[in-house]
Amino acid sequence: MIDTAPQAVIRHARPADAEQLAELGRRTFLDTFVEGFGIPYPSEDLEPFLASSFDPAVLARRIADPAEAWWVAERDGALLAFANAGPNTLPHPEGRPSHAELRRLYVAREAQGQRLGTRLLDIALAWMDDHTDGPLWIGVWSGNAKAQKLYAAHGFAKAGEYQYPVGRWLDDEFILRRG
Repeated sequence: MIDTAPQAVIRHARPADAEQLAELGRRTFLDTFVEGFGIPYPSEDLEPFLASSFDPAVLARRIADPAEAWWVAERDGALLAFANAGPNTLPHPEGRPSHAELRRLYVAREAQGQRLGTRLLDIALAWMDDHTDGPLWIGVWSGNAKAQKLYAAHGFAKAGEYQYPVGRWLDDEFILRRG
C-alpha cells in the first residue's frame, strides 16, 4: 500500500498554537512515560505537574519569548510533534545560561516512525548552534534508550546526571552534552 498522506509541515510555533500544544504535550507525556515506560507517578504529583507544564497561557507566553524557540510539526491543522530550545537550565557545573538546551522533543504516538523527531531535532540543533557560546545540552530520562540513541547519533554524550521533579517524584535523568 502506498502512503498518500501529505507530509507534515514543520514551522515555528505561534502563541495561537498554545491550546493544541498543551493538549499534545500532556497526551504525549502520558503516552510516553506513564503508559509506555510505566512510571508509576502518584496522581498527587502527576496532575499538578501536567497542569503547570502544559498550561496554555504559560505556553503562549513562552512561545512569544524571544529567548526561546518552538517548532511544531503540523498536518491538516493538527499538531503531531514539537520541539523547544532555549538558554541552558540544566544543573551541570560547566553549564551556563548562555549555552543552548533542547528542552523538549515530543512526537505523538500516532506520528512516530515518520522521522518528525529527527527533522525537529535537526532544526532545533541548527538554532542552538546559532544561539550558544558553548556546548549544547539535553536532559533525557535515564530509561529512554531510544532518545539517548538518537541524541548520540547527533554527537551528544553523557556528561552528568540529575533528578527531574514531577511533583515530589524525582526522575533520574542524564545530562547530555555536545561540543
